[in-house]
Amino acid sequence: MTEQRRIETTILKNLVQSEEFARKTIPFVKDEYFTEPDERIIFQEVKAYFEKYTNIPTAEALLINLDNNSKIPETVLKNAKTVCSNIQKDKEETPQKWLIDETEQWCKDRAIYIAVMESIEVIDKTSKRSTGEIPELLKDALAISFDTHIGHDVLEDSDARWEFYNTEEEKIPFDLEYFNKVTKGGLPNKTLNICLAGTGVGKSLFMCHMASSHLMMNKNVLYITLEMSEEKIAERIDANILNVPIQDLAGLNKSMYGKKVEKLKGKTTGKLIIKEYPTAAAHVGHFRHLLQELEIKKDFKPDMIFIDYLNICASHRIKPGAGANSYTLVKSIAEELRGLAVEFDVPIMSATQTTRSGYGSTDVELTDTSESFGLPATADFMFALISSEELEELDQMVVKQLKNRYNDPTVFKRFVIGVDRSRMKLYDCEQEAQEELIENAESSYDDSIPVADRGRSSKFGDFKM
Repeated sequence: MTEQRRIETTILKNLVQSEEFARKTIPFVKDEYFTEPDERIIFQEVKAYFEKYTNIPTAEALLINLDNNSKIPETVLKNAKTVCSNIQKDKEETPQKWLIDETEQWCKDRAIYIAVMESIEVIDKTSKRSTGEIPELLKDALAISFDTHIGHDVLEDSDARWEFYNTEEEKIPFDLEYFNKVTKGGLPNKTLNICLAGTGVGKSLFMCHMASSHLMMNKNVLYITLEMSEEKIAERIDANILNVPIQDLAGLNKSMYGKKVEKLKGKTTGKLIIKEYPTAAAHVGHFRHLLQELEIKKDFKPDMIFIDYLNICASHRIKPGAGANSYTLVKSIAEELRGLAVEFDVPIMSATQTTRSGYGSTDVELTDTSESFGLPATADFMFALISSEELEELDQMVVKQLKNRYNDPTVFKRFVIGVDRSRMKLYDCEQEAQEELIENAESSYDDSIPVADRGRSSKFGDFKM
């Protein structure tokens, strides 16, 4: 008997002799993993019995079910009965922990083998699948795992919970002080984070700056653009990381530009990939395929993903022309993007527009989110970028927290950041600017000050807290 046949027979033996083993493994084992038709038939009967009666079959019940299955060829039935007879005679106990580990490895090996054979059929054009499905086939096979976790017991699992409380969560930090304060150190993995702003306020500027800063923190960054071209995004990022005004980039000769880029390569071990898709033509299915291709072809796994921007993505679940309203469509896109963040264990940052009423407002609210209130319902962290003529003169923007699952959103509800639009950079403002914003907000609600005079003494005009 070959080694492969021995492990398959051992698995079958324990499936009909050990209820504990059956409960842990049946959800993960597939009949196609068995190489011999007789053993495959036995497993099908064991699994069908277990799913119907939630218990393992006796040897007699198994033999009866085999006899009653008229679809089994005579030769296969005879061999299956012989295997059942041998299993019944073998009473030697198998170490359960070892067997579960071996069964998991066997499942992985068989799944990979089957995926590779299916991939060869795709290449030989003997399969109905497309070549684009090959990475997904291999990814699913490599992801085989016996996950036995079925919930958290509040009383019995208190030790694990204490460890969680005292383990520092991995986060992607900002290079802006107040963003780190309000998020308790940055963006956690598996989250969707949204920047809300009107047209021209600085959504793309914000994301280009964040992408640049994360690159300089030695992070791998993927920037997906559905609005501007790859070259335009790269131009903004160049202005930021090379510290050159965007209008002066074209004036750099090739030698000087090359030296700046080479110098930059020595400052970071991260990579930044920019990928452009047509507006409203790409959804999470395309993004997932891109991530798989980047990992296979460039050995690139992002630490952070930027999507510019959410409202002009397509939905994977809602097909074009399906007649879905904007609330349903945008909520669906937001849920799919958050699901992508969970699947690939990364934070995703995207943006959305304000409504027409919120465009010129100095006190943007969640209700000013355009098209769908389902977006803020799905996001983990959402903030607004607010500008005005006075703030533009000071090269500043106000950031207002709208939703925050990482911290109390009333702490630093508003704060000021500096803007260098020529270099596509953001920076921390002096503490004086933060204090003036707070003082102006307090004066806005001071009944002793005439309404007409409230806010006049401050450079922030009529901003409300």
